[in-house]
Amino acid sequence: MSQPSTVAIVGSGPIGSAYARTILEADPDARVVMFEAGPQLTAVPGESVRNIADPDEKARAREMSQGPQAGAFRESLGLPAGVAVEGMFTARQGTHLLDFGGEGSAHAPTFPAAAAATNVGGQGAHWTCAIPRPAFSEKVEFIDDAEWDELISTAEQLLHAQSAAFADSAIGTAIRSLLDDEFGAELPPGYGVGTLPVAGDPQPDGSMVWAGANTVLGPLIEAGTPESERFELRDLTLVRRIEHEGGHATGVTIEDLRTKETSFFPADVVVVAADAFRSPQLLWASGIRPRALGRYLTEHHVVITTVALDEDRMSALISDDEFEAELARRAQNAADPVAAVNRIPFSEPDHPLSLQVMYAEKPPFQLDPSHPAAGNRWGYVNMGYGVRKHPRVEDGVTFDDDELDYRGFPNMTIEYALTDAEQPELDEARARIQRAGNALGTFVAEPRLLPNGSSLHYMGTMRMGPADDGTSVADPWSRVWGFENLVVGGNALIPTANTMNPTLMSVAIAVRGARRVVEALAGSRVEEVVPGR
Repeated sequence: MSQPSTVAIVGSGPIGSAYARTILEADPDARVVMFEAGPQLTAVPGESVRNIADPDEKARAREMSQGPQAGAFRESLGLPAGVAVEGMFTARQGTHLLDFGGEGSAHAPTFPAAAAATNVGGQGAHWTCAIPRPAFSEKVEFIDDAEWDELISTAEQLLHAQSAAFADSAIGTAIRSLLDDEFGAELPPGYGVGTLPVAGDPQPDGSMVWAGANTVLGPLIEAGTPESERFELRDLTLVRRIEHEGGHATGVTIEDLRTKETSFFPADVVVVAADAFRSPQLLWASGIRPRALGRYLTEHHVVITTVALDEDRMSALISDDEFEAELARRAQNAADPVAAVNRIPFSEPDHPLSLQVMYAEKPPFQLDPSHPAAGNRWGYVNMGYGVRKHPRVEDGVTFDDDELDYRGFPNMTIEYALTDAEQPELDEARARIQRAGNALGTFVAEPRLLPNGSSLHYMGTMRMGPADDGTSVADPWSRVWGFENLVVGGNALIPTANTMNPTLMSVAIAVRGARRVVEALAGSRVEEVVPGR
């Protein structure tokens, strides 16, 4: 009789959760132990902080996302108090800057807004829940279309995808109508103005319960299920090193951050799904250093603005009764500012950008009471065009064995630059957002390009590829080249230039990788039963 297989997963976000669930549901003989360096923020592991109604409790959970460096160390090792760039926080609430300026800080002068979350659920506790499908050149070319579509559909099921969230919003409908009048004739069929797909569960009152890693984990965190009996989540447990010998991962060395005790955890498979900087950092610290590790860093750059909706245009499309009824329904869930989210998706060749348009009753910043748009009855839209960054080897993160960061890992230096390849599409985004704003109302914030790193969607640093030619870290099934049982996951695997939120794509890639893990574990058990096979 074969022994149960143990899978160690580093990182508790949606990607690590997708690995855990896919493996445990498909393999009744597998056990999964997940390690997370940060604390659990919510009673349900990995739940979205956005679902917390009490503002003080929500703020407390976000501060805890600074992980073990919260509290007294927050300003030196977390989100600096009062730091802002052009009216926007350089690190979103719930995240902490990598280059925070203190001792052990990363070096990222050309990527200053780089940030991370350290908590159960990872960025999935704080994300916007936007899950558009990749299209055209955004897709991975060495995965055929039929399999890709099935993987994406499976990922949508895991994330509880809603393709028509807030579609019944009269305000959202009016916004789509105005945008369609401006852009509709230029866009290809199926890629016009529409609602933005999001992850979550609509409620009868019109609100959303936003998806987090808990949504993906599903039965793994439900008491009494067969899967929950074979799943363990250890928070405040830092993985210090992947142990390996001869191209085979043997387990991980872990540090209990409560007791500071270090121990070895043996595993048949190791999955590293932290984030696009700390995952390659862990590989580097473990002596696993493919040539492309940390290179080909991309994100989608964002040109943003805020617009006050025009009363005449909106009132021509919505009756007073419809408007008041929607505001009354919104008042039932005032803690969640998002009421309708529309978009124009990426398409090629004529629209190599993606637009997201979020309606809110209040602007994201305090307007001077004397401002003509202050207290605008019809509310505001915060919108941004995503612009792709073309991968190049010069962009990336390097690690210094002689200088340690605040956690004792080889410190990071991020090197990054926009080039002439991006400039035409950045210019187009600025022109289009000007048109979109003029179609909807009056600008209350001039369109601007956010600082590098602001998207929080970092890709490419462990990119997957079809061949071990030095330009990729992982094979098409997310296994690190040269290893059969060391798997990597997350946005870092995406090898393409993307304009949109990458979580759905990364979960789809994780499902593919997890299925291959299940096949490999089954094969290893056959070899145990039939020696010499």
